[in-house]
Amino acid sequence: MGTTTLLVMSSPYSQNYGQYAPPPPPYAAPRPPIRPRVLWIVLSWVLFLVLLVVGVLGFAGGIFSSINDAAPTTTFASAETVKVQLDPVAKPAIWASADQATNVECQVQGANPDQKVTLTQPTVSQSLTLGSDQWEMLFAVGVPAAGQYQVSCDGEGVKFGVGRELAAGADKIVGGVIALLALPVIGFLIAVVTTIVVLVKRSGARKRQLMY
Repeated sequence: MGTTTLLVMSSPYSQNYGQYAPPPPPYAAPRPPIRPRVLWIVLSWVLFLVLLVVGVLGFAGGIFSSINDAAPTTTFASAETVKVQLDPVAKPAIWASADQATNVECQVQGANPDQKVTLTQPTVSQSLTLGSDQWEMLFAVGVPAAGQYQVSCDGEGVKFGVGRELAAGADKIVGGVIALLALPVIGFLIAVVTTIVVLVKRSGARKRQLMY
């Protein structure tokens, strides 16, 4: 029997489409993050809030400090005489607390009878509340020099006290007002400028990335 040989020829033009894979895309380097960060905007507004709180606390502290400085440190009843240390620099004053209006008289005497002491009624009403007592300033006390003085007052149902004028703490109130106004304004301006600068620079950085 003869042997038959089968010869299979492959065409050089044939292609195996089942195994075709497209070429990989060109390598793209990661883009750097856009600067400056938005974090700077957040921090600037946090600073504004902090300065706002500090300003409010400074204003409140100035008022409370002024009230505490003016509050009577020595109290006494009607017809009672007390010895107190008075200094003209401290702007001493006599205060009164009463449930109803009544006539009062006060006297202040120094160790030297020749020392001239003046009692002047305030041109503007000055009052403050300490606990359950409502105090009204009666007289500004003018003494010639610092030293010991005797103070006595008469008034039915009135409690008296020696303290300072509210005007003596005006510098602290002014300082508190400046803190209340200046600090938040400064913080707000910093926050606004920072926000604008960061947004402008980020916009420019984004445009430059799109060009390349």
